Amino acid sequence: MSNVSPTLNAEALYQQLLKQIKPQAVANDNLAIIGIYSGGAWIAERLVNDLGLKNKPGLIDVSFYRDDYAAKGLHADVKPTHIPFEVDGAHIILVDDVLYTGRTTRAAINELFDYGRPTRVMLAALVDRGGRELPIAADFVAHVASFEPAVSVNLQRADDGTLSFSIDHA
Repeated sequence: MSNVSPTLNAEALYQQLLKQIKPQAVANDNLAIIGIYSGGAWIAERLVNDLGLKNKPGLIDVSFYRDDYAAKGLHADVKPTHIPFEVDGAHIILVDDVLYTGRTTRAAINELFDYGRPTRVMLAALVDRGGRELPIAADFVAHVASFEPAVSVNLQRADDGTLSFSIDHA
């Protein structure tokens, strides 16, 4: 069963996130954005374009860095990590669609440091759904919502690039 909550208008939340991040882009000419596949990557691509950043977005797949990799195995839809800028010394905004336990963020940071040592890493998410298992918090978040653990909050992208959320109940 799937339904969409009227409070989770992905396009409106994206605009809120863009407003929050814009001052960082204006203040820092060495700002770079990395999106976590897949929803975070979609958001990162739009942010880089809408903010007019000089660096193309980095795209990161944390599949091999997850702490549950041995238990769950390799996800069928693994994508290559691509970071088209120098990580050393960069101010990076790591972007994910939904922040939940913090484990995906931890995995992304571990992978990021394999590429270099950034000056600063900030985290942005469209939705923070709580339920943290690790001490991780977003610097930029458009919406905070609470969901039962069995509920899945999924960002989707239409062919025209429009973002939407589905809320799936197990």
